[in-house]
Amino acid sequence: MRIVFMGTPEFSVAPLEYLVRSEYQVVGVYTQPDRPTGRGRTLEQSPVKKVALAQGLEVFQPVRLRHPDEVQRLAALKPDLILVAAFGQILPQSVLDIPPFGCLNIHPSLLPKYRGATPIPSAILGGEIETGVTIMLMNAGMDTGPIISQIIVGIEPQDTTESLTNRLAQAGVRLLGEALPLWFDRSLKPQSQDGSRATYTSPITKEDGVINWQMSAEEISRRVRAFYPWPGCYTWWQGKLLKILEAVTLHKDADLLPGKVVALALGQPAVVGVETGGGILGLLRVQLEGKRALTAAEFLSGQRTFVGSTLGSRS
Repeated sequence: MRIVFMGTPEFSVAPLEYLVRSEYQVVGVYTQPDRPTGRGRTLEQSPVKKVALAQGLEVFQPVRLRHPDEVQRLAALKPDLILVAAFGQILPQSVLDIPPFGCLNIHPSLLPKYRGATPIPSAILGGEIETGVTIMLMNAGMDTGPIISQIIVGIEPQDTTESLTNRLAQAGVRLLGEALPLWFDRSLKPQSQDGSRATYTSPITKEDGVINWQMSAEEISRRVRAFYPWPGCYTWWQGKLLKILEAVTLHKDADLLPGKVVALALGQPAVVGVETGGGILGLLRVQLEGKRALTAAEFLSGQRTFVGSTLGSRS
């Protein structure tokens, strides 16, 4: 079977590597164009492109896949199936109609929950205790196609988007290994999604990482985990950006001044915390602008005026 693979971020790497190891023939890999990154704005290849080139696969990076010339070029590859995992572009009907076995999408949520581009951080933000991976037959909608197969993955209390992405990617590979042979012999029957149960995710921006200390400690803790490694959760201290890399929720009922840094008693899971709109956020690991990441205890030893200060102001 001839397969075209479409994917871009780290989540997409594991299924591509599975296809390379499998008996299927990967006849082309589609990924997003190289993006300028860092202060030097040097072009950075996507994780999928790096793996594809290392495996000697042909790589395509169209700015707009729906352009007729791009559709024609894709059709010339004669794929039996197109497999998509976080590609980053919506496939037009002209592409969906090309392969005889359709276009399958590996989506990291239990559809119809968390449709859209940010299902992994959204599940953490939502306080979910489990999520999963869905393989669906794509249609022209946004993650609305019928479901082929699903697998449940638990969300651990300290999971970040990074750690959960890694586990979901591996679960997706297991699911793919089970589903593809059954799909090709046509023994899997797609099941329509229940649209009344659908939820949708929103795009995440750098500004989403700014901490509002009026939120509860639990809400902020989820955001710290959901936004790691990007865009990160951050505040300001003495005019410098301070990233909160790892934190824990501690409970206290009254007399809280959101943003105030307080020392914590021995026996607590953190040595220092920040008062919030509900409870105390214990700091475990932080990074001050221009410095390396430190444990909260290491940071305190070099910043004697931290306890008693108030976070949140650029000035």
